[in-house]
Amino acid sequence: MASGFSLLEEELSCPVCTEIFRDPVLLRCSHSFCMACLRQYWERKESRECPVCRRRTSMDEPPLNLSLRNTCEAFLKERSQRAKAGSEVLCSLHSEELKLFCLVDQIPVCVICQTSRKHENHKLRPVQEAAEEYKENLRTALAPLQEKLKAFNEVKLICDQTAEHIKSQAQHTERQIKMEFEKLQQFLKDEEAARITVLREEEEQKSQMMKEKIEKMTEEISSLSDQIRAIEQELGAEDVSFLQSYKDTQNRAQCTLADPEKVSGALIDVAKHLGNLKYRVWEKMLGTVQYTPVTLDPNTAHPKLSLSEDLTSVRCSDERLQVPDNPERFDRGLCVLGSEGFSSGRHCWDLEAENEDYWVVGVAEESISRKGKFTLSPGGGVWGIQQFYGEYKALSSPHTGLTVRRKPKRVSVQRKLQRVRVQLDWDRGEVSFSDPNNNIPLYTFKHSFTQRVFPFFEPVSLQICPLNVSIRVE
Repeated sequence: MASGFSLLEEELSCPVCTEIFRDPVLLRCSHSFCMACLRQYWERKESRECPVCRRRTSMDEPPLNLSLRNTCEAFLKERSQRAKAGSEVLCSLHSEELKLFCLVDQIPVCVICQTSRKHENHKLRPVQEAAEEYKENLRTALAPLQEKLKAFNEVKLICDQTAEHIKSQAQHTERQIKMEFEKLQQFLKDEEAARITVLREEEEQKSQMMKEKIEKMTEEISSLSDQIRAIEQELGAEDVSFLQSYKDTQNRAQCTLADPEKVSGALIDVAKHLGNLKYRVWEKMLGTVQYTPVTLDPNTAHPKLSLSEDLTSVRCSDERLQVPDNPERFDRGLCVLGSEGFSSGRHCWDLEAENEDYWVVGVAEESISRKGKFTLSPGGGVWGIQQFYGEYKALSSPHTGLTVRRKPKRVSVQRKLQRVRVQLDWDRGEVSFSDPNNNIPLYTFKHSFTQRVFPFFEPVSLQICPLNVSIRVE
């Protein structure tokens, strides 16, 4: 039967395109062709002849072979019905079409199965209705997977950017180290090599960490993509086939992956390599070196803040630097922290900002919020002095057991400050501000610290003043 059907298909095929005739025309030599095929053949040959027997004809428009066209249409219709009938899934027990779905046993059944003892008192639904309901359930289950994939892609993008920034930081830091060491004498070359080695080890370690995280993220993204793709293929299947595999598909739709973790602490510790570089080698210099008690941490600086190469000054610019949005960085407040936090002892540093009309200097708790809108308010984890066009205020106040809204206290200053000294006594719980030019105290906060605090700056332009350190041999 199948062989006869194939022979009929060959007889109804155009000799030129070998497909079933489309608008067949009949030549006088009794050969038939698709109208489009015959015209293309004549245009190519530039003569009107039969593609089979080469007999010439004078007809510009050969007549349609209506009987052949009707036969071709009937053949195509029968072939379509055969294909449709072959795709139907029948009941394995009764060879009947599966038109119902048992909600209890979760399987498609035929009308005979419906009356059987096995499905007695079971709730049944039409296949189409059940398929739509379960497809909707699966679409709902698919949404969290798609959101998870989106989250992984976003974090992977941040990881890629961070990995590139690590390389850029390492290269820039290496250049700065070399420039500093060029100012030293030849006997410091060994120290230079040692510090570059430490930097490269850190770069290798952190780059390897990012590489492993990116590889893991890529694998998880690939796994999620495959999982989603498989589920989407199931959603496109025929209703019965879909329902037969619904249980397995529903199980595969369950997401077992945890949310992707954001990268924290992955950047190069630039301050460790550049901060107080000359001071840390002062024993080898046999002379006087410049020492800055506080250096700035570029990994915390707002993208609009530009730090000097030695990390001792900062200015605000109109353009944003291309830096990662790492968790340590301020993204709304134009702030930057010192590179070293203090959890004990006494510390002091001077700042120069005589030509600026706005600044805030002080200390901040390590847990201060770095993201979102940043407001300096009393009791907000920052203890500082603000200068706004010649008016000075103490912006923070001690924490208490109760949440208290206190207005910033005005600080009396005789003349515009050229320098400000910040003194922190962590053990005694004091943060003091004074004018170092005449040793006049400005304001003192008292608070029992429970965590590390960092030098805090909200600058337009600020310079951390260096100290003169002398080497004395007794």
